[in-house]
Amino acid sequence: MRKVAFTTLGCKVNQFETEVMEGLFKAQGYKMVGFDEQADVYVINTCSVTSLGEKKSRQLIRRASRLNPQAIIAVAGCYSQVSPGQVAQIPGVDVIVGTQDRARLVELVEAALANNRTVQVNAVTDIMQAKEFEDIPLFAMPGRTRAFLKIQEGCTNFCTYCIIPYARGPLRSRTLASIAAETEKLVAAGFTEIVLTGIHLGTFGRDLSNKEQEITLVDAARTVLNAGGNRLMRLRLGSLESVEVSDSLIALMQLDSRFCRHLHLPLQSGDDRILTAMNRHYTTAQYRELIAGIRARVPDIAVTTDIIAGFPGETEAMFANTLDFVGTMPFAKIHVFPYSRRTGTPAAKFLAQVPELEKKRRAQSLQKLADRKAEIYHQSFIGQKLDILFEISETEGLLSGLTGNYVRVYAAGTQEHIGLIGKVAIERVHKDGLWGKIIE
Repeated sequence: MRKVAFTTLGCKVNQFETEVMEGLFKAQGYKMVGFDEQADVYVINTCSVTSLGEKKSRQLIRRASRLNPQAIIAVAGCYSQVSPGQVAQIPGVDVIVGTQDRARLVELVEAALANNRTVQVNAVTDIMQAKEFEDIPLFAMPGRTRAFLKIQEGCTNFCTYCIIPYARGPLRSRTLASIAAETEKLVAAGFTEIVLTGIHLGTFGRDLSNKEQEITLVDAARTVLNAGGNRLMRLRLGSLESVEVSDSLIALMQLDSRFCRHLHLPLQSGDDRILTAMNRHYTTAQYRELIAGIRARVPDIAVTTDIIAGFPGETEAMFANTLDFVGTMPFAKIHVFPYSRRTGTPAAKFLAQVPELEKKRRAQSLQKLADRKAEIYHQSFIGQKLDILFEISETEGLLSGLTGNYVRVYAAGTQEHIGLIGKVAIERVHKDGLWGKIIE
């Protein structure tokens, strides 16, 4: 039996796509092994959001080559889509696919095996010509409670710092019928939480809509909730643009307790001039008003966000505006990124690039503020009784899981708790979340 090993860089969409590719190999009789083990095939699912992501991708390709110089090395994902020529030049690479045609990966790998690695297989196509959502089923993963369900592909926002529209192509949505069928398979396989993901999730349905019927993310969420029935304990959303949060989406969240009270809404900057330079389609005032309106309707909701430090042209005063704005916002968690200059994006050509050391200093300053806000948020739960869906056995006798509003909670427990929702009395802040005692 041939052995295949996977590793993944980047976002939740990449994680989902790796699980899909793993399922394809399993269906053909391959055995999954860890990436640091000897394997016949290594698959590296790459990221191109930052230059660090590309650097790590190259390092992982070289590590696979060292682990077994005779193995087939297949490279997939955003880096290979954006820079297939660079990937092709890395010694040891046998198969290259981008962000499309993953369904053919096993076939391409076996073609490379058949030709004894004498011919490199490059299957990267023009992603800007993609018209339909690549609908590949997700296979069950034993021991897991949460499944990512990708329902949308592509982005047309063209934020000036972002390479993703060039890596993922135009908007394509999964059909509601396919979403319903996949949900039924997932809950039948034992998944109790489903996370809807996409590259630009809030645009779901635009390509499916017509004059007679408008299809939106609300329809996708409602489809999952209906198809999942009482076997589905939770539905969660991936990242959304703030301008795409509709009244009907919040209304559904209010109506159905299975719809997790958590939204990830990237802010990216707390200065309006920088937001304009980024080609973000809102102001800080609009963002603040939106969050206030959501929290008025769903008081226990957690809002998490992304912020970029050191965007080209960001002065010290502009960065101070971001610190001030973030300091007044009720964020549960903040992901901080120093600006990464991406060749091929408009911002890479902007004047007044911020020096690397200054970007790092600003990111560290912002991270300190983020840590303080996360600590305050976590402290607010001490003494409360929270519902936790246990999903991981950290060590023997120690479990962890998430609240509906995306706080990780640790507690002593047994394997029998995994996949179930337990009531936990919160005692203290612990690691990246909370510690508590299971009481129900």
